[in-house]
Amino acid sequence: MTHPMLLLISVVGRSGSGIAATLSALFVTQVVGLSLRSVGLTLTATTAVAVSASIWLGHLADRLGAREMYAAMFGLQALATAGLVVVGDVPGYAVVALALAVADLGYRSSQGAVIHAVVPPESRLPVRAQVRVAANIGFACGAGLGGIALAVGSPAAYRIGLLTTAVLVLATGLLVFRLPRVPAMKAHELSSWQVLRDGPFVRFMGLNGVLNIHNTMLNVALPVWVATRTDAPHWVISVLLIVNAGAVILFQIRLTRGTDSLTGAGRAGRRAGLLLAASCAVLSLTTITSSGLTIALLLLAALAHVAGEILEAASGWGASYALAPPGLVGQYQGAHATGRGMGDLAGPIVLTTLAIPLGLTGWLLVALLFAAAGLLTPVVLRTAARTDRRAEPSAPDTSPAEPRSRRR
Repeated sequence: MTHPMLLLISVVGRSGSGIAATLSALFVTQVVGLSLRSVGLTLTATTAVAVSASIWLGHLADRLGAREMYAAMFGLQALATAGLVVVGDVPGYAVVALALAVADLGYRSSQGAVIHAVVPPESRLPVRAQVRVAANIGFACGAGLGGIALAVGSPAAYRIGLLTTAVLVLATGLLVFRLPRVPAMKAHELSSWQVLRDGPFVRFMGLNGVLNIHNTMLNVALPVWVATRTDAPHWVISVLLIVNAGAVILFQIRLTRGTDSLTGAGRAGRRAGLLLAASCAVLSLTTITSSGLTIALLLLAALAHVAGEILEAASGWGASYALAPPGLVGQYQGAHATGRGMGDLAGPIVLTTLAIPLGLTGWLLVALLFAAAGLLTPVVLRTAARTDRRAEPSAPDTSPAEPRSRRR
């Protein structure tokens, strides 16, 4: 089953994000004139604040209605992106960066809740995989459009690109209202921190966050590693990123199959950890290779990495849906986003203090971290399956299909 409106929303919205990702950092450093250090510190601080609020944002999606929250996050992103055009100092940039970080985390939790509500249970994970593929296609298109502004290089071109992003994102928010309305829950039926009382899910959230360090591995550690610690030409970095995006587009839907149960999600998490560990082990060898062999090993590491990335995403989706009691789906999606956000925060520290400076030894230590998280994932989910979850708050399942039975 496909859901055309969800796919359209993903393509249009992420095309705007692709433009912004291409332009925003260069705009604030080269056009506005902020230092790279101040930008980095601001992004880290605002992301940390947003991550701490992610569960509450998911709770709001349950309380106010997931569709409305989803649309509001696009509106906030559009407003903040337009505001970036008039930023002139670090405090102004901090306000914009915080709004963008909150919009991103709120988007993740409300999107998951919307998919849960408007898609039948048996199709939720396939549709979510399709949405991720559509997002990658949209992001790539947006990055290409952003490249045009980079080629022109003028401040006006940057501003036009960012304002185009704001228009696309705002249009996406309006498209959200074409989706069916998701009934909001009554305040007395909800606890805003109920998810934190679910021990097995909290443990899974932490393990999934460790696996999500792969995000920093791709976007930060791998480019720096190739450029500074191997003899591979710098154009290889672009090839590795293209391989990653292409593999997600081609294989995300296929590798997501079978992860809609706790057993399947646990299996996918274990495989993700082992594949990411294998990628680190292969990268460690590039410290002692040269020439064509180094390039071949980098490609092999990239393939293992993207396979682990795809399975990690599928594992997180499957478990966060399977464990969420009816009426708390947004909150559980917010907690899932919190775990992934913690991985994003920890990733730069782990990889820049272990993998890059220590070389072979460092990559092997990171490999052990990934392997441990992967091997523990099915253990934690088996515990979750045995936990009596009947005491948790419940409400009528708003999905269009028959309510699913709870796994114990």
